[in-house]
Parts: sequence; C-alpha cells; structure tokens
Amino acid sequence: MNTPLLDNPALAPVLRALPNARLVGGCVRDMLANHAVADIDLATPETPDQVLAAVEAAGLRALPTGLAHGTITALSAGRGFEITTLRRDVRTDGRHAQVAWTQDWREDAARRDFTINAMSLDQAGTLHDYFGGATDLAEGRVRFVGDAAVRIAEDYLRILRFFRFFARYGRGAPDAEAVHAIARSTDGLARLSPERIWSELKRILSIPDPMQAIVLMQQLGVLPAVLPEAADAARLGRVIAAAVPPDPILRLAALTGEASGAEALAARLRFSTAEGDRLLALLRGPIPPNAADDATLRRLLADEPAPILAGRLILAGAPAALRERLLALEPPTFPLAGRDVLALGLPAGPAVGDMLVQVRRWWLDGGCLAGHDACLEQLRRIVAQAE
Repeated sequence: MNTPLLDNPALAPVLRALPNARLVGGCVRDMLANHAVADIDLATPETPDQVLAAVEAAGLRALPTGLAHGTITALSAGRGFEITTLRRDVRTDGRHAQVAWTQDWREDAARRDFTINAMSLDQAGTLHDYFGGATDLAEGRVRFVGDAAVRIAEDYLRILRFFRFFARYGRGAPDAEAVHAIARSTDGLARLSPERIWSELKRILSIPDPMQAIVLMQQLGVLPAVLPEAADAARLGRVIAAAVPPDPILRLAALTGEASGAEALAARLRFSTAEGDRLLALLRGPIPPNAADDATLRRLLADEPAPILAGRLILAGAPAALRERLLALEPPTFPLAGRDVLALGLPAGPAVGDMLVQVRRWWLDGGCLAGHDACLEQLRRIVAQAE
C-alpha cells in the first residue's frame, strides 16, 4: 500500500520512539479517501507513563494533554502528534466514558464510532481494518461499529457526528440501521452542551454540500432538536447552489432566516462575539436592490462591510452579477475628520460632529465620489452659513 503518511519527516522520530504504535482514525481514513490529512494521531499498547518516557528518551518534548484518557502529545519539528494508549470502555453515561487500558487493538477499534474511523495503519504499511471500514469508505457508506443503538447510547454526540461524516463521505442512501437508531435516540441530544452542538453544526455547515445531510437531520427530528430556529432548508439549498466558499454563519443565517431570534440563538449556542455579531449583521440591515447602480452600492459600502452586504445578497437570491459588481468596488472612506473642522477655527464641541454629519450626507448624496478638497470646500460653505 502506498503510505505517504509514514514518510512524514516530523513523524519519523515519534515512530522510532514507539515501534508498536500505529496511525489511527481520521488520518488513515482521509489517506484512503485521497483527502488532505490535517492531524496525524497514533495509538499504542504502551501505557501513558511508558509513552512519556519513550518520547522524552528520544529527545522529543512530551505534553500530557489528555492524561486521564491516555493521550500524550509529542512535539516533533514544531508539529504535535497525539498518542493515545489503547483503551476499552468501563462505563459510559451518554456523553463521557470511563476507560481502562488494553493491549488489544480490536478492542480499542470496537469502541470507536464508525467503521471508517476504526482503521489503523502499522509502521510496515499494513492496514488493519476489523469492521470493513475500507469497503464502507469506498462505497460511501457511514456505518456505526457494531450495534448502532449501543454506540449512540454511549455518546449522543455521535448522532451529530454521523451527519458530519455522512455529509463528507456518504453517497446514496444512508445506512438503514443508523437511521433507525438515530430516529429513536433524539431525546439524548438534550444531554449535549451548547458548545458541542455548535461545534458539530459548524463543521456540518462547512462541508461543500451538506444538503442531503441537513434534509435527513430534519426528517429524523435531529435538526428541530438541536436547532429549532431552522425553518428554511430550501433557502440553504439556494445558498449552497450559489457556489460561494462554504461559510457556516452565512448558511446558518439561511437556515434560520429571522433576525428577531438571532441574538437568542447566538446566546443559546454560546457563539463567540464575532460569530454572533456576524449572524446579526447578515440578518439585519439594508439589502442592495437588484437595480442598484454603482452610486447606490458605494453608499451602502460606506456604512457596511462588503462581505456582509454580499452575504445579504446571497441570502436574498440576488443575481450573482450584482454581488460581483459590489465586491469589485473600492469601499469608500469619508475623507474628513474632526481635525478638519477644528482647523477652520471652530471650538471643540457638539457642533463639530454636526457639521461632519452634514458634509458626510452631502458626500453620500453624490455617490461617495467627492475627495478631501471637495468635502473641505463643502465644509467651509456650511461653516459660513452657520456664522
């Protein structure tokens, strides 16, 4: 098997330090799918203490980033590699698991969520696939390891993870057992934290075309459970069809559609300030009319960021040509400031701001084309009239 991952120069000293370690999970899946590999994770039968000792003995820095779950991060050539001791579940509560160490690779693989995530690759380049993950991946099938209902009951986050992987790797009809188990388990979604829900929704909405997964979430009662504000999947489809880069906030705005509930939604899902502000901005404010000329667009650009205006156009289903024309314009900047008023001898105070407002209104009426000198002359006229 062609295994370019094993040729990674930063990974080489880690593998030498842990000759029994294998590459596991997403990096193996994405290598087989010919997708870009982001993180390279490893598993090993050695205990966390043994891993720490081996990594440090190799001259690498070892960080106990998840020691309670058996995970050590080894730093090599400026890159981090997570190394986790093989585990088995002792007890689960629908979200978290109490684990014990094992030396059984199959037992470790059996506790993973989907067959496509349960494969491992040893240092000789041999793929270990206990549950048919490679075939599922090739056929576009996202299937739980073992009993789907059991896997879900162990961790209800796996419901949302199913849709994320289905959107990214699935083809054709979804796995029937998974669909049946999910439909019977939606009550468990209430156990998930808002941060986890938004993290998964954001990942789903970042996939190039998640439409089939979103529709399936709606049909199975998952979308109403985690995003009751979602009301317009059809509009999301139009946004996806606009062929703009995947933007989870823009797509969420398409799904929800109502500015009135956006602030509460952002608070409920614990958005960052930037995420919440952007969602509100997309759903509130003027939308350039389809017949807008360049002067109208410049006036709007003087008050609103171009990406927000372009996002509103996408949400409104406006012609792509209008959006392209908007984005091609240089956002205008009003050329005067308070110092220009003071330089004419006026005292500091509210009148300074009032005069700038008047000049700016004149500047906007002219399509934001007047430069500094023209605006200054208009300011002088206003000052003269006020005297």
